[in-house]
Amino acid sequence: MKKILCVIFAAAVTLSGWAHVKPGVEVLRDGGFKELKGKRVGLITNPTGVDNTLKSTIDILHEADGVELKALFSPEHGVRGDVHAGDTVSTYVDPATGVTVYSVYGKTKKPTAEMLKDIDVLVYDIQDNGCRSFTFISTMGLAMEACAENGKEFMVLDRPNPVGGNKVEGNLTEDDCISFVSQFKIPYLYGLTPGELATLLNEEGMLKDGKKVKLSVVPMDGYSRNMTFADTKMPWVSPSPHIPNPDAALYYPVSGILGELYYMSIGVGYPLPFKLFAADWIDAQKLSQRLNALELPGLKFRPIYIKPFYSVGKDKHLQGVEVYITDKDDAPLSLTQFYVMQELADMYPDKAVFKEGNADPKRFSMFDKVSGSKKIRELFSRNHKVADIADYWNKDAEAFKTKSAKYHLYKK
Repeated sequence: MKKILCVIFAAAVTLSGWAHVKPGVEVLRDGGFKELKGKRVGLITNPTGVDNTLKSTIDILHEADGVELKALFSPEHGVRGDVHAGDTVSTYVDPATGVTVYSVYGKTKKPTAEMLKDIDVLVYDIQDNGCRSFTFISTMGLAMEACAENGKEFMVLDRPNPVGGNKVEGNLTEDDCISFVSQFKIPYLYGLTPGELATLLNEEGMLKDGKKVKLSVVPMDGYSRNMTFADTKMPWVSPSPHIPNPDAALYYPVSGILGELYYMSIGVGYPLPFKLFAADWIDAQKLSQRLNALELPGLKFRPIYIKPFYSVGKDKHLQGVEVYITDKDDAPLSLTQFYVMQELADMYPDKAVFKEGNADPKRFSMFDKVSGSKKIRELFSRNHKVADIADYWNKDAEAFKTKSAKYHLYKK
């Protein structure tokens, strides 16, 4: 038994030693949890909330001397990752700690006064993917609002932005598209860590009624904003079933908006989620040639032939293109899917995505919400040309970069 424990301990030390960056939870622990001493604590987390030895933040706080973990709050997928995408979460007791778990995904997306009554501070520790439509930052913002309304403190244990801290793309969310997939008026790719974003939401009056919460951020140690997730050497834990690795997080904005239409496969249901575009009516060679001829910066395309295991195109022989990001800083990540739609509309006019009878009109509302504006679909559907939306899509990016820079916690 001692030999086994020694092996496990050595493996943990080795795993931790690989990392170049300490997440906020490790910095908090290294400081003796002084920020939480004597406080009743609530925790919003999921399986991504781990230290560099893969120990859960739930267990770290539960075992910490002087810290009373009173409640857990479950976002999409559950605190232990045992809830499938889109499924609602019910209130239950976490078997490992005996702590009550409250759902903040489903009918109740914002912690209620009753849920918060026995805590002093609500802690947030989730690895995000850097994209506005990923629901965890909506959970964070709504929880901040709840804490502001109920006189509770809010703390963010910071983590990297896997798309990078300098990548900003997309228009700000407009009033008629505010939703859980675009909860705040920020760009599609916002170029901030969770802690930086929380500070911006708080200081810029972006929470409900402009209220501010008593906010603290425990920053990472060793992180710089030009790092890729791979540069951090931190272990990646999937935040969602279709983001199995950091590459999937980087490719998510490449195809995720189009994916809302179920018009073609984007690799979900195949081992390359968000990294491809395929259908049974596409000529892979021709599409690849056309996209490469555009000479889009930081991008390359190759023909691909697939048979998805589930989701769009299940059990069908599809062909299309696999996307390769050669320079993420130069690549127009979120516009890539619109270039694909443009070329396909020119190659196959009868298959143009917004031509009647192709994409399901019932999905247009979700497409608009994820885009953050109805104008993107309205402008693009006229001619299926990227030139018709590019200026609108990019119109807010530079101003947001300037505004958000004052909240940067990390240097380039």
